[in-house]
Amino acid sequence: MKGSIKLTETISRKEHLAVIVADIASAQVVLKDKLAFERFSKLANAGEKMVSIQNGAYNTFIILATEKKDASQVLEYYRTQGGDLLKCLNKEKIEAIELTSPCATSAEVLAFAEGMFLANYSFSKYKTAAKENSFKTIYLASKSISKSDIKQLQHLLEAVYLTRDLVNEPVVFLTAEQFSTEMEKYGKAAGFEVEVLDKQKIRSLKMGGLLAINAGSPNPPTFNILTYKPKKHENKQPIILVGKGVVYDTGGLSLKETANSMDIMKCDMAGGAAVLGAMYAIAKNELPFYIVGLIPATENRPDGNAITPGDVITMHSGTTVEILNTDAEGRVILADALSFAKQYKPELVLDFATLTGVAIMAVGKYGSVMLGTASEETKSMLKSAGNQVYERLVELPLWEEYAKEIESDIADLKNLGNGTAGATTAAKFLEHFTDYPWMHVDIAGPAYTKGEDNYRGKNATGMGVRLIYQFVLDYMAAKK
Repeated sequence: MKGSIKLTETISRKEHLAVIVADIASAQVVLKDKLAFERFSKLANAGEKMVSIQNGAYNTFIILATEKKDASQVLEYYRTQGGDLLKCLNKEKIEAIELTSPCATSAEVLAFAEGMFLANYSFSKYKTAAKENSFKTIYLASKSISKSDIKQLQHLLEAVYLTRDLVNEPVVFLTAEQFSTEMEKYGKAAGFEVEVLDKQKIRSLKMGGLLAINAGSPNPPTFNILTYKPKKHENKQPIILVGKGVVYDTGGLSLKETANSMDIMKCDMAGGAAVLGAMYAIAKNELPFYIVGLIPATENRPDGNAITPGDVITMHSGTTVEILNTDAEGRVILADALSFAKQYKPELVLDFATLTGVAIMAVGKYGSVMLGTASEETKSMLKSAGNQVYERLVELPLWEEYAKEIESDIADLKNLGNGTAGATTAAKFLEHFTDYPWMHVDIAGPAYTKGEDNYRGKNATGMGVRLIYQFVLDYMAAKK
């Protein structure tokens, strides 16, 4: 974790200060100097939402509260303001700041701190002369926020950080086997079990999808089972999280173009990383829920042994699949994991994957698409959780007519539709391997960005971790 959040009862006046105020007039309580208040008022009336005022040896940052009414937009406003402030602090090489507000709720103050710390992330492992961010500590002066609130938030932010780290790692380091090693490391740190199945075990389980996609890779696949089952868990049957773990995707023999495609395909395991991050946060915060994570991991490469378009494979479930495009590989390995999940008789299964470019075309980087067979109540809670953390979801239809799009002439299914509704036909393929309440979330758009995006940063965003965590909290609370 690059920094820490600490609780303090009062403002010390010995640190830089950030204050969220209800309106321009309210800033007079903080800015007692007339000239300072006049400068602030001029800038605020011109549209500035955050103004820095020099106060002796320290800066005072005044942040105007938002007039927005929608709860999710209010929290997002404070996250982005926190991200903007963090950028200023690092520019000025400031290491610590005190944050308080006479008007903001505890949730809004925590959202502000969340935005600051997510914006402070950097990935400099491969920089020979890395410039680390200066910022280290935020002191929250609040009587309504507890140490437990801060501890839980920090664990969640740690989870986002580790997820970003893994997605940013190149395959020269993060092979499927190394990905499994990272899972074991974080499992030990957080308190959940990790079982790694090697290629021999995968073969014995007849996971033909995972083996087929791995056939062209010089490195073996792994199948990873993450189990968090505290002694006093509230759900008898587990919630299962499935994450796509393609650590690098060339497209196989259906080779991708390089620019803006293959050159960022180290991120194709972002779904698997999000599942790992969520498991870390859930276990670290000792939530009383039985959760299982399933992460099939492999590279998709085009050597002489690679699966070819036109081949037919037999999946873990016994279903035969005609491979029409080797770049539609994510659904093939996820299908084996979804089939494997049946043995748990799960209460609910959620899968997360950077699965289709069509999802990006549908909602861009601003959200993810979801499809599935879970109840309308569950879908509503999933959307609500997405709104709360601003990892928003749009539901696409999963009508029965789409099943015709993936019928094969020579096998039970084919791994590609007929050219339209690609995100839906991919999900329809996955649905075939389920017999339980299930939702598929395609995070292809927001999982990785090539441009700076406030607190989400640049490159890996950690998309999915906060969504899963919030959903699990809400879902289990609704059952009580």
